[in-house]
Amino acid sequence: MTVQTLGSKGRNWLACTLLAVLCPVMGAASSDLAPETSLHPRARPSTSVPIQSTAGAGDAVAPVTPSAAQSPATLSGLAYLAGDGVAVTDRWRGVAIEVPMTQAVPWRVFTLDNPKRLVLDFSELDWQGIDIPNLLAQGDWFTDIRAGLYRPGWTRIVFDLNAPLRVVSAGLSTQEQPVAVSQRVEAARLRVELMTGTVADFAAQAGAPKDALFDRPARPMPSPKTRQRGFEDVTVVLDPGHGGIDPGAERGGVVEAHLMMSFARELKEELLRAGGFNVVLTRSRDEFVPLEERVSIARRAGADVFLSLHADALAQGRATGASVYTLSQDASDEASRKLAERHDRSDILAGVDLSQQDDAVALVLMDLARTDTAPRSEALADSLVEGIHSATGSTYKTPRMQAGFSVLKAADIPSVLIELGFLSSERDRKLLTSREWRADAARGMREALQYWVLQDAGQAELLRQ
Repeated sequence: MTVQTLGSKGRNWLACTLLAVLCPVMGAASSDLAPETSLHPRARPSTSVPIQSTAGAGDAVAPVTPSAAQSPATLSGLAYLAGDGVAVTDRWRGVAIEVPMTQAVPWRVFTLDNPKRLVLDFSELDWQGIDIPNLLAQGDWFTDIRAGLYRPGWTRIVFDLNAPLRVVSAGLSTQEQPVAVSQRVEAARLRVELMTGTVADFAAQAGAPKDALFDRPARPMPSPKTRQRGFEDVTVVLDPGHGGIDPGAERGGVVEAHLMMSFARELKEELLRAGGFNVVLTRSRDEFVPLEERVSIARRAGADVFLSLHADALAQGRATGASVYTLSQDASDEASRKLAERHDRSDILAGVDLSQQDDAVALVLMDLARTDTAPRSEALADSLVEGIHSATGSTYKTPRMQAGFSVLKAADIPSVLIELGFLSSERDRKLLTSREWRADAARGMREALQYWVLQDAGQAELLRQ
């Protein structure tokens, strides 16, 4: 009854108070997403490690701290695939996966459910030379395979399973006299054996192991930032979509993750040159960042605005031009719903454990706070559409859209997702790969942000009175 009688100021105060309590809890929960732990390779030939249940996986072998001489931010290619690369062979009631490499490195293996996946992580293993189409052609055990950079210094390969395959053993065998890495001669081989099992057994054993080496400690989340009033620099968080093991859309040799990284840097420079903005990027290189972590980065940065940058691609049909999305449970149309599903599959594609992300109480509280933020996001989206159209003349036929993108669910930050164009359109590809066109788009977005900041500050002053 009390909530029903609160005015707009009261609702805002209540939402901020609840978020101040909720955000530290959410921050702690997000630290459990995609934990990155490893099993240390044994230096004895032909040893194997039986797979334990999730609860004991982190205690199976003592973790190994990476060498301080190795850069934590880039992949140096400490080890490479050796021989013929990754191999898949049938075995009785299952399949075996072998990964020959030029040097033994820390590794880990685990399964995830909904959907069923097998995940292998390696420290500094370069996947160059892997033949994924050939691996998929070896049988019907896997529906898809992806390999790439998961986080700085760590690479990952994810197998989408066609059946509940249980890991029965995993072991690394090493050569007694390893040869030079540059010769690409095998010095170590990881073998993982899988056997068909029941759905119930698979679900019981699925889950990312916990290990002190890779589990990111929960970082304190700041209290929700007060609404900007035009007196101080505005903090803009730019989110280049996809990255690392998740490249996003690919057409005509253009990769969405790479293109959006370039544009994010260009937009950042445009905003900083104009003055009045602080700019933070959710990623600064070609690496994977979980969707929930992107939102957490924005909160820790004290974001006033969150812009997620993407470029779409259609499997069928034709479409051109930029569009701007705001959050809604009900998508504007079927195409928008499918687009949101494709973007939200990023965590699944990259092998993130999503089993601990649902919190009904948190969702209710965030919905309360979002009643204040949603109109600001709508106004931001309107301004960006106008800015992009004025600067480039290239917008979609219905440029203002809505869909349930997970990355837009920051309850306390005005957030929009921008599709700069369609990589499936030859016209849009030429524009998106043109430095001049991207400069015009960045200018239009900068002008739109400046206009929105003034309008939003004016609204804040009216509410305060």
